[in-house]
Amino acid sequence: MPVALVVLLLDISLIYHASRTGRLQPWAFIILMVPLIGALAYIVVELIPEWWGGPGAALARKRVANRFDPEKQYRELSDRLATSDTIANRAALAAECQTVGRFDEAEHHYDHIMRLPLGDNPAYALAKAQAQFDRKRAADALATLDALRERWPDFESAEGHLLYARALAEIGRVDEALEEYHAVSQYFPGAEARVRYGLLLQLVGRTSEARMVFNELLIQMRRAPRYLRNAQAEWLSIAEKQLSA
Repeated sequence: MPVALVVLLLDISLIYHASRTGRLQPWAFIILMVPLIGALAYIVVELIPEWWGGPGAALARKRVANRFDPEKQYRELSDRLATSDTIANRAALAAECQTVGRFDEAEHHYDHIMRLPLGDNPAYALAKAQAQFDRKRAADALATLDALRERWPDFESAEGHLLYARALAEIGRVDEALEEYHAVSQYFPGAEARVRYGLLLQLVGRTSEARMVFNELLIQMRRAPRYLRNAQAEWLSIAEKQLSA
């Protein structure tokens, strides 16, 4: 029997199975548009976990599903919110919106939450500022962070501090951004803050200071555990490239 016919029969069988088990969308499209690979993905994501089950299979299913259908979790959380409009459900959906790049929708959800009596929380204001920054609205993000600091003066967040520095740099307030970067780089977990600080120093021509920041970071990270170096590999690679340039 020709291979093409075998693949066709397999695709038809799996699409039929998907329709009978309520999985027609998006699997019919995936199976038809990516012959054989789509079928194998359906088998790995949907059929094998049914046959074997277990947490390991469930995790593998989630990873492959996210690759072929990155908005699956978004749709599930949207359905959950439609069924039960709670702060927890809306916050979960807002966070997923950030993950899949729906930043305008994320901001809308955080605005909605913050208008509720139990939504008066600095974490939601910070998340809203991040959504605004991701929408290329750095000035709005900065205003949200300033309002956050005024409303909750005792709130501390390394991520919020780094976002504040980035927003300042984005709107051209470079001297203030450098001050904020210098401050947050002293306590921010990981390498991102120091690398961004070094990059901005380079941008304004303070090359020797930038190289010192990169060099000190790399020396420190060489003494760190391997798992930590692996977690920061992207930022360490940037620092190494800047030093070798």
